Amino acid sequence: MKLTPVAAIATLLLLILTWLLTGGLNLNSARYDRELRALDDFSRFERGLNREVLTARVGLSGNYDALVRLTRLLNDALARLREAAGEGSEEGPAIEALSARAARQEQLIEEFKSKNALLQNSFAHFGVLSIRLAASDEAALVAVTTRLSAAMLRLAFDTSEAAADEVQDRLRELAVLQPPPGDGNLIEGVLSHGGLLHDLLPKTDAVLRALVAGPGNSELDAVRSLVVKRQLAARDSAREYRLFLYVVSLVLLGALVYFGLQLRARAVALQSRAAFEHVIARISTRFIDAQHHEIAAHVECALKELAECIGADRAYFVVSAEPLQVHQWCRRGMAFPNSWPGNALSIASQLDRRDGGIIHIPTVRPWGANDAVNRLVDAGLQGWLCITNKHEARTRAGMFLGFDALRAGALAQQCEVTLFRMAFDAIANAVGRINLEQEKERLQANLLQARRMETIGAFASGIAHNFNNIVGAILGHTEMADARVRSGRQPAANLAEIRRAGERARELVDQILRFGNRSDRWRERIDAKALIDETKSLLAASLPSHVGLAVSETSDATVVSAEPAQLQQVVLNLCNNAAQAMDEPGTIEIRIEVRETSSSLRVGRVDVGPGSFVVISIADPGRGMDDATLERIFEPFFTTRAAGNGLGLATVREIVQQHEGAVGVRSIVGSGTRFDIWLPAVSSKEPIPVQNAPGTAGRGLGETILVLETNRERLLRHEEVLAALGYEPVGFTTPAEAAAACNAMRARFDAALICHQPGSSLALEFAMVLHRAAPALPIILATPAVQDLGAPMLAASGIFGVVRYPLSSAELSSTLSRCVSASGGRDAAVSIGDTFRKKCSAKDDASNGDPVGV
Repeated sequence: MKLTPVAAIATLLLLILTWLLTGGLNLNSARYDRELRALDDFSRFERGLNREVLTARVGLSGNYDALVRLTRLLNDALARLREAAGEGSEEGPAIEALSARAARQEQLIEEFKSKNALLQNSFAHFGVLSIRLAASDEAALVAVTTRLSAAMLRLAFDTSEAAADEVQDRLRELAVLQPPPGDGNLIEGVLSHGGLLHDLLPKTDAVLRALVAGPGNSELDAVRSLVVKRQLAARDSAREYRLFLYVVSLVLLGALVYFGLQLRARAVALQSRAAFEHVIARISTRFIDAQHHEIAAHVECALKELAECIGADRAYFVVSAEPLQVHQWCRRGMAFPNSWPGNALSIASQLDRRDGGIIHIPTVRPWGANDAVNRLVDAGLQGWLCITNKHEARTRAGMFLGFDALRAGALAQQCEVTLFRMAFDAIANAVGRINLEQEKERLQANLLQARRMETIGAFASGIAHNFNNIVGAILGHTEMADARVRSGRQPAANLAEIRRAGERARELVDQILRFGNRSDRWRERIDAKALIDETKSLLAASLPSHVGLAVSETSDATVVSAEPAQLQQVVLNLCNNAAQAMDEPGTIEIRIEVRETSSSLRVGRVDVGPGSFVVISIADPGRGMDDATLERIFEPFFTTRAAGNGLGLATVREIVQQHEGAVGVRSIVGSGTRFDIWLPAVSSKEPIPVQNAPGTAGRGLGETILVLETNRERLLRHEEVLAALGYEPVGFTTPAEAAAACNAMRARFDAALICHQPGSSLALEFAMVLHRAAPALPIILATPAVQDLGAPMLAASGIFGVVRYPLSSAELSSTLSRCVSASGGRDAAVSIGDTFRKKCSAKDDASNGDPVGV
């Protein structure tokens, strides 16, 4: 910066100040003159008020206009005095005392005006009434009235206590006097106004004395003396002000020179700040344009540039997540200790972070008992700058940007450390972008898995419908063959095993259908230990001979809410996988235990808890799996075996997650694998329902049953089942034929069986038509998926009962028995609505051996 303009400005300012010195200052004498005039006016108006008050008291003034005018002028003079003195002046308290005096006088004048007006009015009435009483013919009355008038006259001039007592005595004499006829009202008037005058005259004179006997001119003199004192002081100070002004001008000139130099230094600092902001902008631009796999390298480059701006020797950015994420840079020839920068975040948490989470220690020295600073000294630091999260409590991971100086004085120079908050945000956003990209990849993988599972569900549902017909044929023929085989023999036992396997297949078909439809599932309270015992017997026949099975149970109650078949499928899949992973003889260990967690716990990729959980652990000493395989074991169609289909573990996780549980897995190559199934535990106080086997099917007595089935082959099979149960079936493949037969002879049929397929409404529509034609005819609906139907829909269709399709002879026989007995003894069929609603509200009814029928 050139000095010539500064010198020219300083010279001009010096000339102006010298001219002001020679010209002098204008004394504010007019203001003091206005104050003195206002004081004189105040004194004059105050004396006028006293004069007007005395005039009004003696009755020489007919109104109070003069008092009002003088009061207004008095207040105006006081306002002019305040205005001339100004706020905060020395005479301010004295003026306020004068103002209080004026307010007191104004209050007394108002009080005097009200009392004097009342007094003059009472005097007038008292005089008139006294004259009229004095003219009375009663001598006693005249004498008392005369004495009262004389006493009142003395009280008007002398308001002493003796004069007031005399008036009071005369009023009592008049009050006890027997009034002559016609003078009673006059006496009352005289007594009333006399009493009022007796009270007002002393009070009015007291107000008058207070006005006249004021404090004198002490307040006025006090204000006047202060004004004069200030006027003289102003004149004295004026002589000294010129020299003082000249001195101040010289100081001001020096200040201008100083601030000019400071401005120059500030301009240099702004240039440095602009350069630093340019560095931050360049760093942010690189982060924006970079791909997510390039961000880590850009972070290290940014740390290098920021450290060079302030002369730091090491720089690092730490994210205290699991695992710890560290990005670091150091000058050539320098290195980070093993414990650094891992300990930097803990040190920062012990120091005071008042400046927005920024800690700047230009010179690190030992500091008494301050452990944090001493730890910096032990780390060999000469200077330290760190920036932490402003709202660390709101984030799951703490972030930390640090700069180390290993040379003395490297961080001692002045630098705008607050700018590093911008650098911290830029780097934090870049690191956060890495995490977001990783989360995005994880979500895309989950979406791909969800789509695969959706494809599996749709594919499985399509196959399940066709497989359902095959299972129905197996069960139907098995039941018909069982009816012709004598019990207790080997063929009967074989048929029983075939029937049991068919029932299990039908349950699996139901599960596949519900899995494909994503419908709400009916669950029941089951004991996990009892389920494992049942599954153990199934595994005994399916596991290879070299694989053993060991079950260890806890003594605690292990009750969960689940579908038994699905949960059993989970255990079967895991045990079969374990057996396939064992090349040498060994034992699969199944452990059941109850675990309590008071906080959220990470199991696999799912957070569970807090609460109580039943944990089923299945461990094998097999081949184990590496990390790459563990990442993909739950993917649909992923398998490591040539004969595998990759659906077993995917189904396991799907079922467990649908039960609000989680699957955890731990595996070591060559040491085996362990799966942990976490299921929410439920209360064990209520009794657990026991699944009963279906009872013996009752036989019919030749009752006629209307059967509607659109497939002729299945219709023939249904007719054979009904005939074997002792009923006479009449089958139809179209609703029109069945309706015509029913309308032709309504009493022909004892019950109706309508087979319903999901996605079709023909069965329900025909049931409604049949119910209107024959309200007393019980109608049974056979359906593979009762979840597709609601209670209102079934009730409106007149359905009496629901059986599961494929047909089971035991279930069908039980329902037909109720239908036939109901049709013979009532006027109309019982609607299924109430019973079905009870079933929906009490899920435990699904375990009574008849989970769909009513």
